[in-house]
Amino acid sequence: MRATSTVKRPVMPSAGRLREALTGFANRSPSRFAILVFAALILVFTLLFSLPIATVDGSTTPLADALFTAVSVICVTGLSTVDMATHWSVFGHILVYTGVQIGAVGVLTMASILGLIVSRRLGLRAKLIAASDSNPLRMHAGPVAEGQAVRLGDVGKLLTTVALSMVVIEGAVALLLFPRMLIAGIDVGTAAWESLYYSAMAFTNTGFAPNAEGLTQFSEDFWFLGALMIGVFLGAIGFPVILAIATNLRKKRRRWSIHVKLTVWTSLILLVAGALLYIVLEYDNPKTFGHLDAGHTVFQSLFLSTMARSGGFSTIPIDDLNGSSIMVTDMLMFIGGGSASTAGGIKVTTLAVLFLAAFAEARGVETMDSFRRRIPIDVLRLSVAVALWGATIVAVSSILILQITKASLDHVLFDVISAFATCGLSTGLTEQLPDAGVYIMAATMFCGRVGTVTLAAALAQSQRKQLFQNPEERPLVG
Repeated sequence: MRATSTVKRPVMPSAGRLREALTGFANRSPSRFAILVFAALILVFTLLFSLPIATVDGSTTPLADALFTAVSVICVTGLSTVDMATHWSVFGHILVYTGVQIGAVGVLTMASILGLIVSRRLGLRAKLIAASDSNPLRMHAGPVAEGQAVRLGDVGKLLTTVALSMVVIEGAVALLLFPRMLIAGIDVGTAAWESLYYSAMAFTNTGFAPNAEGLTQFSEDFWFLGALMIGVFLGAIGFPVILAIATNLRKKRRRWSIHVKLTVWTSLILLVAGALLYIVLEYDNPKTFGHLDAGHTVFQSLFLSTMARSGGFSTIPIDDLNGSSIMVTDMLMFIGGGSASTAGGIKVTTLAVLFLAAFAEARGVETMDSFRRRIPIDVLRLSVAVALWGATIVAVSSILILQITKASLDHVLFDVISAFATCGLSTGLTEQLPDAGVYIMAATMFCGRVGTVTLAAALAQSQRKQLFQNPEERPLVG
C-alpha cells in the first residue's frame, strides 16, 4: 500500500490576510475604498476631538461639534460650530494642523498612499487610484487622453510633488508671515507657530485662524494678506498644474497641456472678474469698502475674490456685504478651484468646458475646440454630471436647513454652498445651527470634498457594456 502524505498549506499571518483583503477591496472599487479611507479618518479625528485633552477647559466636546470639526478639518473646509481659537487646547490645534495636511492631498491620492503603505509598493492599481484624482475620466471605461492631466508613469512624481509642494509653499508663506508678525509686536514663539498655522490654512484653502482676533490686526496689511493670497492661489490651482509647471521649468522646450491652460486662464479670469464686481458692488457700502480709499478698495476686492474661490479667510463680516455681492460670492464658491487641488467646488475646468460647449453651440459647430485642441464629448458629459450633482446636493441641503432653521434664503444658501465647496466663509449661520442642521452641513462638506464624480462612481454599479441601442428620437430642448 502506497503511503499518502498531506501537504499543509502555510497559514497566512493575520497582518498578511488584512493586507490582502484591503488590496482586494481597493482593486474591486477604488472609489469606494477612497471614500472609506476618508470616512475612517473623520471617525478617528471625531474621537480625538472628543477627548478632554483637546479642549482648553478639559471638558468633553459634544458629538455634533466634534464630528463637524473633524469633517471640516479633514475636508479642509474651514467652517466651525465652536470658536476654533479659544475652544481647542494645544493638542486640539495640533490635531487641526495635522488634519488639514492629511485632507489637503485629496481623496483618491490619500487612498493611493494608504495602498502604498499596505501593499508596500506602488502598483498599477495604486497608480490608477492616484491618477484618477487628477483625471476623473479614468473612473470611466474607454480611452483617456493622458496628456490632459498626469500620465500613469508620472504618478510617483505626482505624489512627490504633493509632498514637496506642501512643504516648500507652506514654508515660503510662513517665512513671509513670520517677520511681519515680529514687527507687529508678537513674541517669537507665538509668531513662529501662528505663521506656520496661517501658511498651512492658506495653502490647504481651509481658513482657520489660530488667534481669537483672526485677521483683525492685519486687515489692511498688504504684505500679510498678500502672502495669504499667494498660498491660497497656489493651493487652488491643483497639484497636476504645479507638477506641470515644475517639469516645464526644467526644460528648454515648454509645452503646456490643455488642462494646465484652462485651469490657469480660467482661474485668472475669475479672480479679476470677481474683484471688479466687488469694486462695483461694494465701493459705496459703508460697512465694507465705503470708507476705504481707491487703493485699499482694489486690494480688498482682490483679496475677497481670492478667498471666495475656497480660501476661507475674511477681513470683513460676510453678512455686511450687499445682497448682490453675496450672490457673486455664491457663484465663485460653487465654481471653486482647479482639479486635484486643495480647493473645492465643481472646479474651474468644469466651468470652462461648459462654456466652450455653449460657445460651440452658438457658433453652430459640432466640436469643442480650445487652444487648437478638440475636447471630446465624454468630457462634456462628465462636466454636466459634476455640475448637476453639485447643484442637487446644494439644493437638497438648502431645503433641509431652511426647514430646520427658518432662516433667510441668502444666508442659508451662502453657508450651504460654502460647505459644499469647502470654502469656509460664513454669514454666522453655521455657528447657530441645531444638531440636526450640523449633521446636514457635515454631510454636505463630505460630499463636496470627496467629489461628485467619486461619490457617483462609488454608488453606481460596476461598468458594463450595453449590447444594444434604442431607436433615436429628439426631444424639444430650450
